Amino acid sequence: MKPDRYARAELAYEVGASTPLPVFQDIPDVERVADPVDSRLDAVYFDTATLALAIRRITLRRHTGGMDHGWQLRIPDGTAQWQEINAPLGQPDVVPGEMLTRVLAYTRGNNLSPIARLGTRRSTYRLYGAGGKHLADFADDRIHAEATHPEGSRLEWREWQLLLVHGDKDVLSATEETLTATGASRSRQSSELARALGGTFPPERATGTGKPRKNGPVIDVVTAYLEVHLNELLSNDAGVRLELPDAVHQMRSATRRLRSALSTYADLFAKDAAQGIGAELKWFAGILGRPRDAEVMRERLRRHVGDLPEPLRAGPVSEPMEREIGTAYNVDYRELLKVLESDRYYRLLDDLERFRDDPPARPRASRPARGETAKLVNGTAKRLDRAHKSVARSKAGSARDVALHHVRKDAKRLLHVADSVAEIHGKRARKISLGAHRLQRILGDHHDSVMVRALLDELVTDPTLPEGTVKAYRRILKIERGIARAAAQKYPKARKKLAALRLRR
Repeated sequence: MKPDRYARAELAYEVGASTPLPVFQDIPDVERVADPVDSRLDAVYFDTATLALAIRRITLRRHTGGMDHGWQLRIPDGTAQWQEINAPLGQPDVVPGEMLTRVLAYTRGNNLSPIARLGTRRSTYRLYGAGGKHLADFADDRIHAEATHPEGSRLEWREWQLLLVHGDKDVLSATEETLTATGASRSRQSSELARALGGTFPPERATGTGKPRKNGPVIDVVTAYLEVHLNELLSNDAGVRLELPDAVHQMRSATRRLRSALSTYADLFAKDAAQGIGAELKWFAGILGRPRDAEVMRERLRRHVGDLPEPLRAGPVSEPMEREIGTAYNVDYRELLKVLESDRYYRLLDDLERFRDDPPARPRASRPARGETAKLVNGTAKRLDRAHKSVARSKAGSARDVALHHVRKDAKRLLHVADSVAEIHGKRARKISLGAHRLQRILGDHHDSVMVRALLDELVTDPTLPEGTVKAYRRILKIERGIARAAAQKYPKARKKLAALRLRR
């Protein structure tokens, strides 16, 4: 089931039971109205006992009747759009497997069960414009709702809905004037489910996030950054479980950014408040890192094999590498899936949300963002300078490789913190971000070369491999040594450019 993305191009109105229908031809651009189509719609909504989905404005329902019968899952993406995933009807009380997978990051493994049942008698009027263009659908709904959370609450109401088809937003605004003239008013509820559940429907999740401003509190910079990357982590959870391309990489990147933020801004919070979550993020990033490193090596080696001269590709070159990397990937990926089902992982998500929503801030967190963030970014840059000095003192070989890897990690940390203050420091922060990204990309190539060479060094000692295969691996080793040398030569220049950049307070 591939998610589709939808914009919020619809309106809902509360209307009295005896209110007459509007005169549709009074709506500008509407030239013809088709005869109404009557239908019976039934929907059963599912959630956890704590309404974990409703809190996040996620809806999961089994819908029968009309044109779109089946299971429907809607997940907001933080803008005016949502992802919608659909599945066939299947069994009435059995949530389809992939849909269940896509909400596990939000339900945290808790069971899903029916929370409301809605029956709707609908009359649909298709509105057409010039040339027969299907502008919109107008639905006159009479709804009977029965809440099963709590048990026994029943409601009935009438509602009008307008859904754009091929019309534009002007159709929505023009239609609103006609509808409100009848006495209809915009719905005060966010959804039919919200109305059905009444007072038990949870308020929208309040977060500690404010919009970052130069003279605003520095805490807003942190919580806004945490909000973005926590959402990225959650949205990639399903992709990792379903083994979608690049999902592990994206989830690992979000995890590292969260850890960087908590570490860099740790002094803004109560003592050790961020340290515990940071340690858990480090653990989780390590779990994600193993299958991701296997992915990187496999892609890199496949590229090298494809570039080999034809004579060197004649033998079984790919098979031993694929077997070695594939075995490691499968073991590490299965371990990752086990972690994603663990209480420890779900506790980490809970802790991150609590920290974002109610950060344990110290008085320093209320200071103006511009000055505080400049100090923190510049301090992170100094840390990178110290890592560079360790490179200069290291001996060529494995010690130099390790030192360069530490520089790469500190460059990535600087990249993350510079990104977090882009709205505060503008162009200068973006320059630091670009410079740090350039440096960590160069050293990332170096580090990937180190990993690939370690694998090839092991493979070439295998006495069972054909001579031609060993020869091919030695050719790739030579190429990788050249890549590592080139990266080491590019490093000083990139580092020098970055070292000259600092933020003004």
